[in-house]
Amino acid sequence: MFDIAWSEFMLIGAVALVVIGPKDLPKAMRTVGQAVGKIRRMASEFQGQFNDAMREAELHDLKKQVEDVGGTVSSAMNTDFKPIEMPASTGLDDAALKEADAKLAALPPPDPLPPVEIAPAQIASAEIASAEVAPVAQAAAPEPAAEPSEPAPVKTPRKRKTAAAEPGEGSAA
Repeated sequence: MFDIAWSEFMLIGAVALVVIGPKDLPKAMRTVGQAVGKIRRMASEFQGQFNDAMREAELHDLKKQVEDVGGTVSSAMNTDFKPIEMPASTGLDDAALKEADAKLAALPPPDPLPPVEIAPAQIASAEIASAEVAPVAQAAAPEPAAEPSEPAPVKTPRKRKTAAAEPGEGSAA
């Protein structure tokens, strides 16, 4: 930041040790650290406010440019714009519509789709494929385990020993 080398820091530390003294040096270092922290926080806050102001200025400029473009587009458009109006329905148009409906009704209906048939060879191959899969699935299934002939022995719980010895047993108290 300030291009201070380690040797210069050592020199500053030695001078501070002599001038301030070993007793007050930790307190002085703590105070300097807190001051540097406050300065850094203030600098970052200032930088954040500056960046916000720059963004607002950029947004203001961008908004102005968009408004200028919008004004240019609206002025370039024909102000005498009139939408296309549908002509009033006349008897001639109604007659043409009735004629088109009559021609459409005279056309033959479309042919129905042919039925789909499955060939016997396809059915036989499907049965073979399912027969090959079934034994594999049966072989992969685990067999039920045989029931044990003897019941498992039941363990009896052990009594716990107390951690503290009684005053009369084995202690020299």
